[in-house]
Amino acid sequence: MIQEIKKIEMIDLPLEYEAQKSEIDTAIHQVLAKGDFIKGQAVIEFEKSFGEYLNVSSVVSCANGTDALQIALMSLGIGREDEVILPAFSYAAAIEMVLLLGAKPVLVDVDPIYFQIQTEELSKLINSKTKAIIAVHLYGQSADIAVIAEIAEKNNLFLIEDCAQSIGATFTGKHLGTFGDIACTSFFPTKNLGCYGDGGALFTNNIELASRARMVASHGQQKKYDHQILGINSRLDTLQAAILNVKLTYLQATIDKKISIAGIYHSLLQNLEDIIIPEEFSGIKHSWHQYTIKIKNGRRDELKAYLLAKGVTSMIHYPKVLNEHPAFKYIEGEFPVSRALTQEILCLPIHPGLTNEDIVYICDAIKSFYVA
Repeated sequence: MIQEIKKIEMIDLPLEYEAQKSEIDTAIHQVLAKGDFIKGQAVIEFEKSFGEYLNVSSVVSCANGTDALQIALMSLGIGREDEVILPAFSYAAAIEMVLLLGAKPVLVDVDPIYFQIQTEELSKLINSKTKAIIAVHLYGQSADIAVIAEIAEKNNLFLIEDCAQSIGATFTGKHLGTFGDIACTSFFPTKNLGCYGDGGALFTNNIELASRARMVASHGQQKKYDHQILGINSRLDTLQAAILNVKLTYLQATIDKKISIAGIYHSLLQNLEDIIIPEEFSGIKHSWHQYTIKIKNGRRDELKAYLLAKGVTSMIHYPKVLNEHPAFKYIEGEFPVSRALTQEILCLPIHPGLTNEDIVYICDAIKSFYVA
């Protein structure tokens, strides 16, 4: 009997919307009726609720996660002649913002198990020009963020946590993003907490820093037409905030479902000798933004194509080390672990709409690839 080919995407946003439709539609219509599209009541409510969820004193919403990084760097006074250490294996947003502000990005390799900054390499890169570390929490977890925070404090450096992929994850019971000076996140639709457009936020327990970030995000204004510092224009609009207010109430259920899916993947893939399943760092509660496996023997691209032929979408996050991109090729450094990961990693579908049958289908397809 020929098995029917299923169609399984990385994420199913329409299905998610259907499950939350009534509440989201009501929230949107309330904004439309009120007309407070910019800096409206839903924005104030979201910043308060999100801060309570994270157990932080201040949340500053903005237009997207990349803006959040720029606002954080500007709020900390990072600029020309300053050096900022960040991982070589990551999305380009952080390095772009460092460069746009005239600072120098210093890349550090990541570890091969958790895909996070190699803490043992950090101290070797610090010098008199180093001003900050950006710790990017990939896929839904961190490595030992407490050690990174300790290194930053010892060397009088700012620590920025990039939590675009890790909202909902905790380390020793504390939310990621609460170990450094300030954290940034994105509400891109594919995130565990995503809006229906662009959105972002910064969060911190430093009230003075939050006040400065809020000014930077609003043209440097303390009040209207009172420009105290250099700023930009970056706002979370009220419609997106209204949607996020609804989706925040579903966030823990979303993460719990993804934890369950990850567990099924683990059980079905752990005995395949050509697959390395993801590990969780000790003390971490993973939020599973991505389920990322490593493929041995150089067959990653073959497996990806095979899965697509079976109707299963998968993704490569990320296909290049940062300084392999033409835009950043002049940045010095060899990063062997990051380079190896670009050839090995593959992200499988993981979203609340997946059924057990879907996960079994995906894993059976992977198994059939190795016996074909």
